[in-house]
Amino acid sequence: MDHLSTYQLVMAGALGLGLAASSGFRVFVPLLAAGVAHRVGWLPPAPGFAWLGSTPALLTLAAATLLELLGYYLPLLDHLLDALATPAALAGGALLMASSLPQLDPTTRWVLSVVVGGGAAGLVQGSTVLLRAGTTATTGGLANPLFATLENGLAVGGTALALLLPLVAAALALGLLLFMGSRWRRWQRRRVAARQAARVPIPPGFA
Repeated sequence: MDHLSTYQLVMAGALGLGLAASSGFRVFVPLLAAGVAHRVGWLPPAPGFAWLGSTPALLTLAAATLLELLGYYLPLLDHLLDALATPAALAGGALLMASSLPQLDPTTRWVLSVVVGGGAAGLVQGSTVLLRAGTTATTGGLANPLFATLENGLAVGGTALALLLPLVAAALALGLLLFMGSRWRRWQRRRVAARQAARVPIPPGFA
């Protein structure tokens, strides 16, 4: 088995991270793009992932991608898709990372895939769920189609950037993940503070 250079490993990891982060916006867009890239020879698949470029896989992914892109424009269905997409994003992110890391032993590949790929996709997906819930609460769902359009654009644009300029895509994905991670920590701290405040009894005369 040929060993990859450090540069090739970095590029493979950057590609996987960019695709995994994009799957947090739309699960099937980067999976379909990766399958097409494998099929046309643009992106060599890791051992065991050639099936991603097969005709049945591409047809299935194309149908799922179309349903996912359009489904978020339908009221109520967007929240149902969020519930389904959250575990799917974790699996999709791990799969994309694993398919981008050739010539690694299976244990190392899957540990990196689950932690990095699945974690990146899950963080992005979880953040979009919270943002969609916020737009629904504040606008009654009127802004949700605009939010869906933004997500679609980020999924398609992020996927294309990952395939064409992996290092740039990985840098942007890392910045996005750090930003979302900080927002998650702030949100958790506010929740804890709110719970603690709710437990504090109100002294007589202040009620």
